[in-house]
Amino acid sequence: MKLAMQLQYSGGFKESARQVSEYEKAGLDIVWVAEAYGFDAPSFMGYLAATTETIQIGAGILPIYTRTPTLLAMTAAGVDAMTDGRCILGLGASGPQVIEGFHGVAYDAPVGRTREIIDICRMTWKRERVSYDGRYYQLPLPEGQGTGLGKPLKMISHPVREEIPIYVASLGPANVRMTAEMADGWLPIFYMPERADEVWGDDLRAGLAKRDPSLGPLQTVGGGIVAITDDPDPILDLGRGMAALYIGGMGARERNFYNQLACRYGYEAEAKAVQDLYLDGKKKEAAAEIPREFLELTNMVGPEGWIRDRLAAYAEAGVSVLNVIPVSDDPTGLLGKLRTWVDEL
Repeated sequence: MKLAMQLQYSGGFKESARQVSEYEKAGLDIVWVAEAYGFDAPSFMGYLAATTETIQIGAGILPIYTRTPTLLAMTAAGVDAMTDGRCILGLGASGPQVIEGFHGVAYDAPVGRTREIIDICRMTWKRERVSYDGRYYQLPLPEGQGTGLGKPLKMISHPVREEIPIYVASLGPANVRMTAEMADGWLPIFYMPERADEVWGDDLRAGLAKRDPSLGPLQTVGGGIVAITDDPDPILDLGRGMAALYIGGMGARERNFYNQLACRYGYEAEAKAVQDLYLDGKKKEAAAEIPREFLELTNMVGPEGWIRDRLAAYAEAGVSVLNVIPVSDDPTGLLGKLRTWVDEL
């Protein structure tokens, strides 16, 4: 099992880079750089390339609507070259509020677009002439569109690798099936080992049945806050705000993928209460409605024995990349302990 960590994306790049260098020495395998609607992720990924040596640097995630498929491929190839083959291209659809509100781009066909983007990226990295006649992307532009002067081109630069890992953030049934079929890795959120198979198992198996064996096993990412403590409640409460933001406020009332996930986990009444309160501007009250069990099972907070049991549960559920948020006065030391415990599984 690999050990990964999501970086904050609100700034402080130089300090974050210094911390990543320390975490790298403690045994961290992957660092994820988010984008959302803050600073762009590739800029910081390039900065980390110069300040690290072994850690994989992943985009966690780049929204599929904000760049052309070939630009996504070029960006990943550039970071991969700067890191001597340590880039992971994380892709996701984000949501309508961000894509249509911040970027002014129609949020349509996320599953079909992601599938075609993966095809085009892999074609680009192999330096094939990019000629693609998809439902959503046509390269070059078809006759009658544009100037008519477009022609199939291949990438000028020679990528370090022809096969850069692609991880997809997906939650819904169709997207999870596509991810299991096409991607190298899967980036779900609020992964609950005890209920993951009930929620996603059939879709994962359906996608894996169509998977090209040459892709190798699908890597599954899961985890959450990690803290060693005999009093877990105060630290679990740190996760309430983020859970309420996603389940209550990340999307419209009828189109919130995270709220739908909470319902699929069995928290229908609680998910509705959280959303109603959050959309009414009562964020603290919404956070208070997040079930303790939900926080307990999507994080690893408690005595050492409890954490080690949770690590075993993640491994048994098929998680191959443990994604953690260390909460400690000595986060580097905590990561070192996790490295040891993970290696003992």
